[in-house]
Amino acid sequence: MFHGLSLYLLPTLLIVAATSDVMSLRIPNWLTLLTALLFFPMALATQMPLPEFGSHLLAGVILFAAGYIFFQLGWFGGGDAKLMAAAGLWFGTAKVVPFLALTALTGGILAMFLGLWSTLMMSWELEGEGFVLARLGGKLRQLKPNIPYGFALALGGILAFKDTWWVNGLS
Repeated sequence: MFHGLSLYLLPTLLIVAATSDVMSLRIPNWLTLLTALLFFPMALATQMPLPEFGSHLLAGVILFAAGYIFFQLGWFGGGDAKLMAAAGLWFGTAKVVPFLALTALTGGILAMFLGLWSTLMMSWELEGEGFVLARLGGKLRQLKPNIPYGFALALGGILAFKDTWWVNGLS
C-alpha cells in the first residue's frame, strides 16, 4: 500500500503547489511543511536504507541553504525556496541534479514565455493609447513580470521523479 502511495504523493503535492503558485503567486507554508514531513513516514514505511535516508536528508539541507541564498538575492520567493528544499528530501543527493536541471530548464522556458507575454501585453496597451514604445526609453528593459517558479519546480520535479529511489527501488 505504502509503495504505491509513495509513487503518487510527491507529484500530487507538487501539482497542488504549482496550482497555488500560478493562481496566487504564493505557496502556502502548510503545503511545503506537509511535503517535507510526509517524506519521513514514507521513508520508514517503504524501508528506505539508512545510507539512502542520509542522502535524502543531506539534499534537503543543501537545497534549504541554497534556497535561502536565492531568496536573499531576490531570485526566488520564500515559498519557492522552501518547496525546493522539501522536494530535495524526496530526491536525495543522487537525483537532485536532474531535478534542479529540469527545474532550471522549465523555469527558463517559463520566464521567456512570461517575459514575451508581458512585453506583448504592454506593447498592445501602449499602442492602444497612442504611445510609441520608443518613448519608453530604457523602461522596457526594467519590465520584470512575476514568475510563479513553483510551477517550474513542480514540473522539474515530476519530470525527474521517474528516476528516483521511489520508482526504481520499489519496482
